[in-house]
Amino acid sequence: MESPLALYRRYRPESFAEVIGQDHVTEPLRAALANNRVNHAYLFSGPRGCGKTTSARILARALNCERAPVADPCGECESCRDLARGGPGSIDVIEIDAASHGGVDDARDLREKAFFAPVKSRYKVYIIDEAHMVTTQGFNALLKLVEEPPPHLRFIFATTEPDKVLPTIRSRTHHYPFRLIPPRLLSSYLSELCDKEGVSLDPAALPLVVRAGGGSARDTLSVLDQLLGGAGSAGVTYELATGLLGYTPDTLLDDVVDAFAAGDGAAVFGVVDRVIETGQDPRRFTEDLLRRLRDLVIVAAVPDAPATGLIDVSEDQGERLVAQAARFGPAELSRAADIVASGLTEMRGATAPRLLLELLCARVLLPGADHATDGVLARLDRLEKRLTISGGAPTPTSAPPAPPAQDRPVAPAHRPDAPDPAAARPEPVAPPVAEPAPEPVPEPVSEPESGTTAEPAPAPEPVVEAPPEPAPTPAPAPAASGSLSLVDVRRLWPDIVDATKLRRRLAWMHLTQNCQVVAVDGTTLTLGFANSGARDSFVSAGCDDVLRQAAIDVVGAEWKIETIVDPGAQAEGTPAVTRSAVAEPAAAPPAPEPPPQQAPQQPPAEPAEPGGPSASAAAREAIQQTRSADHQPEPSGPDWASADADAHPDDLDADHQGMSATELLQRELGAQMIEEIRHQ
Repeated sequence: MESPLALYRRYRPESFAEVIGQDHVTEPLRAALANNRVNHAYLFSGPRGCGKTTSARILARALNCERAPVADPCGECESCRDLARGGPGSIDVIEIDAASHGGVDDARDLREKAFFAPVKSRYKVYIIDEAHMVTTQGFNALLKLVEEPPPHLRFIFATTEPDKVLPTIRSRTHHYPFRLIPPRLLSSYLSELCDKEGVSLDPAALPLVVRAGGGSARDTLSVLDQLLGGAGSAGVTYELATGLLGYTPDTLLDDVVDAFAAGDGAAVFGVVDRVIETGQDPRRFTEDLLRRLRDLVIVAAVPDAPATGLIDVSEDQGERLVAQAARFGPAELSRAADIVASGLTEMRGATAPRLLLELLCARVLLPGADHATDGVLARLDRLEKRLTISGGAPTPTSAPPAPPAQDRPVAPAHRPDAPDPAAARPEPVAPPVAEPAPEPVPEPVSEPESGTTAEPAPAPEPVVEAPPEPAPTPAPAPAASGSLSLVDVRRLWPDIVDATKLRRRLAWMHLTQNCQVVAVDGTTLTLGFANSGARDSFVSAGCDDVLRQAAIDVVGAEWKIETIVDPGAQAEGTPAVTRSAVAEPAAAPPAPEPPPQQAPQQPPAEPAEPGGPSASAAAREAIQQTRSADHQPEPSGPDWASADADAHPDDLDADHQGMSATELLQRELGAQMIEEIRHQ
């Protein structure tokens, strides 16, 4: 049994309609044939394997077809059958390889035979392939014949270098430039051929075949023919394509890109070692890495590039590219691509390509060692990635975080406009604050906290928001100044989880399936687990240490990891309360704040402190004296607004006393405030 012909010969086009990717050439030629306006000489130029010689044969068939003038050969007449795919050929269509017949003697021989009439066709057609190999003397010998041929003679020159064709010859021809075939069109054509051959082709392997062909139809079909010959029962798989074509597997590229994003030097150099140990070419790996970085640069600029076809990748790989691009900054990606491109240039002819590969990986990992503009921008990208978020700042209000001393007399008017949920959360005294009654304006006669008796101005909008519900989750202390809030941590949470995947997959599985972020403060990150089994497994396996190190690497925060069992944990652990009630507990006891009608309420099981209101007033006086001693820029007695600012969780003075303002208020005023309301 005879072996079949090569794939590019079995599927050679027989009409201009079957030629792919060259519509700018085939359509004008078909129109010229149909209108019987054919020139005596043509010059087909373009890259190899793009259809020049095939189109010349189709043109010769159309010229000698019995139904001429016709745009496409009929395929039924004797001339069409002789010149068909696998046909014996026609004596009136002569193909000459100028690479071996380009001398002056060959040109003279051609000139002598050209004057004889065709044997059985309408035209005698000379197809001169690799025409740029004809010598200058040979072209000069043909010049007169090409310029004024006999009526039965037609010339078709095909070349990859039209500039080397003698200008006097080129000026006598109709020049049609051929182009490389677009990858998307070539991919669909290969899929059709595989269906005709009855062999399955892995969609992930198809881009590799197209890439190996380089836009040439003949080269691409040769590569596919090789893969089809070596395919097993599963068809052409991705592993077979990468092994035979020598391309780097996507898994290695994914690993090294993820390691670059996380700044994990051990993982990067581990990938380099795997490249060498598996016998792959470091230059090819560097080239594939540069191509991957190029794709990431495009995806960073155009996030929907994989979906729109701007990047020819499979669907799952497109999703991976979008996720990877989101972990880099644009300057960081551009700098990495520049480093890899320059390293690829240096590798050509190098005797130690592995060494150069490791050095360029080290340069990508260390933007701090690069004092050029690209290095500075890469470091800025990393800083912005960690500190993009405004450090958990409250919603913008009319009162600045640190108001000047001269603005303090009018601060009571600002207090209702700054409902900072972060400041309200540290006061978990839910029963007294839960009163829906503070609709009227507060009636403080005097504020016993400071020495002044400044009455707060009536709240312009004492809106009563939703009554608070007792929060089952622990209310964390507010974040320190410049740290991340709960919203910020949830925005960075995917990157932190991805960083744990590089260290331990078990931790990554727990974080993606069983838990969510419940609360965060300056030192503690609280996670809520769906059940106790998941929580115990997470802690016993040491996954909390993995998460802690990942948080240090990604956001630079060294948190203590606490775990709780709370399937219904919410992002905001403490519900909103009335604005007038929220502003007061931030710095001072809200003892005078509740109206008299709140007295009948019975607080839930709170032990009454001896001393009653006088003890509460004494405690508040002690707190105010401590703050007044430590707070230097307060020569005059502060009003409620300054007290609110002092009692903010970012206050350094409260921390200077050995405990936070929240702990101090809860210890000194938690029960006294309820007792004071009961006495009223």
